Amino acid sequence: MENGIVYFFTHLIDKWQHHLSSMDSNDIIWLSIGLVGQTLFMMRFIVQWIHSERHQKSIIPVSFWYFSLSGGVIVLAYGIHRVDPVIILGQMPGTFVYARNLMLIRREHRDALTEITDEELGT
Repeated sequence: MENGIVYFFTHLIDKWQHHLSSMDSNDIIWLSIGLVGQTLFMMRFIVQWIHSERHQKSIIPVSFWYFSLSGGVIVLAYGIHRVDPVIILGQMPGTFVYARNLMLIRREHRDALTEITDEELGT
């Protein structure tokens, strides 16, 4: 079993090295952009998990939506560059949802601030 795992990872690393060595610098830049976007997208789950653990209940912090939007937009740009319909169709709807959630959160904060200000002014 251990030899199989070692072989698998050795084979995978060899394939990646071959793939990277055949890429031009523009493709490597776009690969890096895609990896950054995917990392940001993954971070949203880590942030949400840590936040929920701290509160001992499932909570979605605002940073979840910022990581979702930034990672989603970057991965979408990568998909558009690659002309990859799977990535494009997978990311495009989400970016609208993430942006809309941030808009709703901003409106909620603005309305709460207005309510507090109105109470302080006695109106």
